[in-house]
Amino acid sequence: MAAVVGKKAPEFTLAGSQGKDVSLKDFKGKTVVVYFYPKDDTPGCTREACDFRDASRKFTTAKAVVLGVSPDSLKSHDKFIAKFDLPFTLLSDPDHEVAEKYGVWVEKSMYGRKYMGIERSTFVIGPDGKLKAAYRKVKVDGHSDEVLAAVKA
Repeated sequence: MAAVVGKKAPEFTLAGSQGKDVSLKDFKGKTVVVYFYPKDDTPGCTREACDFRDASRKFTTAKAVVLGVSPDSLKSHDKFIAKFDLPFTLLSDPDHEVAEKYGVWVEKSMYGRKYMGIERSTFVIGPDGKLKAAYRKVKVDGHSDEVLAAVKA
């Protein structure tokens, strides 16, 4: 099962970097940007997080909440947040349960070796809880601007 634009976004509850569980339903009535990324403190993931950080005021002005999701531990997330001064919550999905609900836990291949991992993806969920936009196989450069445009649309 994967998340489908126009349909209700898959509900979730995950441990958050602020030390409390975070549920999608906590943001009812708000636009929520959920971005899935493979690993804290790696080159592409750091650029993506910093792009969302740099645009955070624009997302706040547009009344949107940004949530990052990866299989990393909360301890790893806390270090990542501190190192790059990230102003949004990172969620830990160690069993990739939520990634699977959104269809982003996929088979990947590197140097001929196949393995399961996160496909860099972003979802914009409208105030009504329905999926407004989905970006899969994200290229980092310019992505936060693309997502912001979808939030404002």
